[in-house]
Amino acid sequence: MSRFLLTSLLLIFASYYTFAQVLTHEDSLSAGLIRSNNVTVISGYGQAKVQYDFRAKTAVANLTRNVLFLGHKFNDKIYFFSEMELENAKVTNGNPSGEISMEQLFLKFNLNRDLYLQAGLFIPRMGIINENHLPTTFNGNDRTYVETFVIPSTWREIGVGLYGNLRSIPGLNYSFAVVNGLNSSTFVNGSGIAEGKQEGSNATASNLAVTGSLLYYLKNWRLQASAYYGGSAGLIKRVADSLQLKSGPFGTPVSLVEANAQYHNNGISFRALATMVKIPDAFAINRAYANNTPSMMVGYYAELGYDLFRLLETRSTKTFVVFAREEFLDLNYRIPANGIRNGINVKNYTVLGFTFRPVSGVVVKADYVLRRTDERNEDLIVTPFPQQLPYYTSNGFFNLGIGYSF
Repeated sequence: MSRFLLTSLLLIFASYYTFAQVLTHEDSLSAGLIRSNNVTVISGYGQAKVQYDFRAKTAVANLTRNVLFLGHKFNDKIYFFSEMELENAKVTNGNPSGEISMEQLFLKFNLNRDLYLQAGLFIPRMGIINENHLPTTFNGNDRTYVETFVIPSTWREIGVGLYGNLRSIPGLNYSFAVVNGLNSSTFVNGSGIAEGKQEGSNATASNLAVTGSLLYYLKNWRLQASAYYGGSAGLIKRVADSLQLKSGPFGTPVSLVEANAQYHNNGISFRALATMVKIPDAFAINRAYANNTPSMMVGYYAELGYDLFRLLETRSTKTFVVFAREEFLDLNYRIPANGIRNGINVKNYTVLGFTFRPVSGVVVKADYVLRRTDERNEDLIVTPFPQQLPYYTSNGFFNLGIGYSF
């Protein structure tokens, strides 16, 4: 009887977990579904795509990423997780070039059945794509643009995180983490705070950040809200003072809030997200580094999909999801007095396509992306025409790709 109850609890936990992500060996290890001790697990994911540019009438083929997961279960309390990623097929000194990096590397400590702690290089719970970024878990060949430019994915830093759930409120989960902060000297206009991520590479840890989230499973809904607040200077006081920046653990702060919702039932899928980033000391950052940092960025999107195989057979293991997504983001929603507005940072995306899963863990994707922006600020162009190619405020792209996870 006790074994039956244990198995039932594990299956219920797995059903919650797989709502957001395809169950892989990595997921099984994370969810505690592997009952044997001293087990080493190998897993991974990757994707490749071909993109056709309708304006330039050119195409690009790219092995976007290949990730190898290696995990180990020391006992029922302590686990090891690591992911090594190769982007763009190879690493060279030329252009374009790829990158080899650790996407995650941390230890997980189960404190009790409702609480665990992880420490090392990990991804805090923010947004949808950050934690659930396998190509088999989202529609479209590219990750959502809002969660690329406003919430940078995959956003990982070194720190300690506490994760748990409340028995008194079934389905309610929470997290809190302390990680190293951002580096505002490397912010790049047009890419949000993404280039300020330190990703465990000699990160300045004298500036810190705190993150927290609430995640609630309610019937067919997955609801989440999260927040981030951290310093972005990471300098000794003397240097920070010389640059007129605020030093200390939370000096020259950056804050981010987001809320998202997902729904799955009877072949219908829906997801939506809204987010905002505030950089109150953007004027000081621009004065120190001349990187045209905005003081506020916003973004939101909504996506609706339907599995056509549900029209044929309700229990098919295959899926063929047709979907439509609308995205908006403004990377210079507010700018300081010494900032320069650029219309190409106001972006609208309409994405239409399909995702075919012949078996669990394999996807074939096709999508059309219509990108619309405001006019480019020509004063920011260093090299004029003909060296500088013309910019189109409206352009279309067709993407065809494959992805896998195991």
